[in-house]
Amino acid sequence: PDGPETAAVEGDKNIALVAYSTPREVYEELIPAFQSTPEGEGVEFEQSYAASGEQSRAVEAGLPADYVAFSLEPDVTRLVDAGLVAPDWAQAGKYNGMVSSSVVVFVVREGNPKDVQTWDDLVTGDVEVVTPNPFTSGGAQWNLMAAYGAQFELGKTEEEAVEYLRQLLSNTPVQDKSAREALQTFAAGKGDVLLAYENEAIFAQEAGQPMEYVVPDQTILIENPVAATLSATPETAAWIEFVQSPESQRVFGEHGYRPVDPEVAAEFDYPQPAALFTIADLGGWPDVRETFFDRETGIVAGIEQELGVPTDG
Repeated sequence: PDGPETAAVEGDKNIALVAYSTPREVYEELIPAFQSTPEGEGVEFEQSYAASGEQSRAVEAGLPADYVAFSLEPDVTRLVDAGLVAPDWAQAGKYNGMVSSSVVVFVVREGNPKDVQTWDDLVTGDVEVVTPNPFTSGGAQWNLMAAYGAQFELGKTEEEAVEYLRQLLSNTPVQDKSAREALQTFAAGKGDVLLAYENEAIFAQEAGQPMEYVVPDQTILIENPVAATLSATPETAAWIEFVQSPESQRVFGEHGYRPVDPEVAAEFDYPQPAALFTIADLGGWPDVRETFFDRETGIVAGIEQELGVPTDG
C-alpha cells in the first residue's frame, strides 16, 4: 500500500547503485554519460561502495538497491536466495550477467626489488604478501582461488595446493576488508607483493603510485556480475543495457578492466596468460564456496582460524 514514503518519490527517476569498491571510478564516468542519453535523462543515482561480500549482506539486510555490481557471482546468489533478485538474473542481460572481467596479478614495488615472477616466489618466507580478508572481500576469494588453481596447473596435488594456501596466508600479515583498502595498505608501504585484480594495478599506476605488476603464467579469469533487484525502478533495465553497451565497455577497458564485449576487448592489448583458468575449472562457485569459504567447515576458514584471522566478516 502507498504510504507517505512512496507517495513522496513517485514520479522521481532514481537508481540505487550498490557496488563493490573497485569500479567506483568507472561508475563515476558512466553515470553522467547515461544521464546525457534519452533513457537516462533526469535519472538520479544513489551510490554505495564497499567490499563485495559486505555490500551483498547489506542489501540482504535491507539496504535499498536497484542495481547491484559485485566482484563475484555468489554475492548475487545470496540475494537470489533471499528473494531479492530473480533466479534467471544472468539471462536477463547479455554476457551471462557479467559486465567486466580481469585476472589476478602480482603488484610489486617499482623495479620489482624481490624479483617476484612466479607463485613459488610468494612462499619463500622472504616475501610479505598483502591480500584482503576472503570473508569480506570477493577480490580476496579470487586471489586465493588463483593461487590454488595455479598449483594444479603446475602439476601439484590437492594436498599440496591446500598447503600452498596455508603458506601464502602465513606470509600475509594484514588482511583488509576490501580490495581497495588492501591497495591503500600496500601503497602506504606494507608488504612486498599485493595480490590484486589487474585493473587495480593499472589504477594504481595511473594514479602515479610507484608500482609495477606481473601477470603470472597461471592465473584465474575474474568475472564481475551485475543484476537488477526484483524491486528495481523501471530505469534500471536501460541502465544495465547501457553498462553492457560497447561505449560503456570501452570505459571499463580504459580503466584497466577486460571488457566482456569481445569486439571491444579486441581494441585493448591485454596480455594473455599461458595457463588461464576459470572458476568453473575448479568446480564452480557453489562448490568452491562450500569447500573453501564456509565459515564453519571451509578449508580457508580453518587456515585463517589457525592464524588468528577473523572469519566472521
